[in-house]
Amino acid sequence: MSQPLIAPSLLAADFANLQRDLNLINRSEADYLHFDVMDGEFVPNISFGFPLLEAARTHCQKPLDVHLMIVQPDRYIDAFADGGAAIIHVHYEACTHLHRTLTHIRERGCQAGVALNPHTPVEGLIDVLESIDVVLIMSVNPGFGGQAFIPHTLPKITRLKQMLVANQSAALIEVDGGVGVGNAAALLQAGADILVAGNSVFRAADPIEAVQQLKNSHRPTMA
Repeated sequence: MSQPLIAPSLLAADFANLQRDLNLINRSEADYLHFDVMDGEFVPNISFGFPLLEAARTHCQKPLDVHLMIVQPDRYIDAFADGGAAIIHVHYEACTHLHRTLTHIRERGCQAGVALNPHTPVEGLIDVLESIDVVLIMSVNPGFGGQAFIPHTLPKITRLKQMLVANQSAALIEVDGGVGVGNAAALLQAGADILVAGNSVFRAADPIEAVQQLKNSHRPTMA
């Protein structure tokens, strides 16, 4: 089991001390900063826009992992690519022409990600696997941080991993929602490559140590 990539979620940061929290992530072993964008329509919440993206790009040294939980994401691909996104995830459920959207993301020099809500089966991606760099499995219903992990996510990750291997796809599997040291090893065993962690990092007594613990989740526990 290889060492996972860790993407702390900005949604759980302390916005009264945003630069402090971003500096903590800079000093940690985190691989990405996860940036949630919610429009109040696709999900029942509103989150970040372009001014905060600019602040994150300015103060955070980690690549930006942008998750668009919005309707009509095609309207904003160029803006988020220009804003410095390394990965742009669009929701399968929000894209009428998913192949076209993924192609556009790649043409803008970003990795193309597809996010799936908890009820959406992975088999719907079979015809666009060649256009996907990352599959983001939602392990909570999107819209709010701090939710409990949905156990059905584990067999879903396993099915996705089997599908990727069978089709010789190099796409990575990312998991978002209720992720922490208590379930990280099981997620990695199921096939996850990238772990998005919000409260388990930013609300920890030592966020830098919390990231390190997640990075080390692949290592077997000594008896």
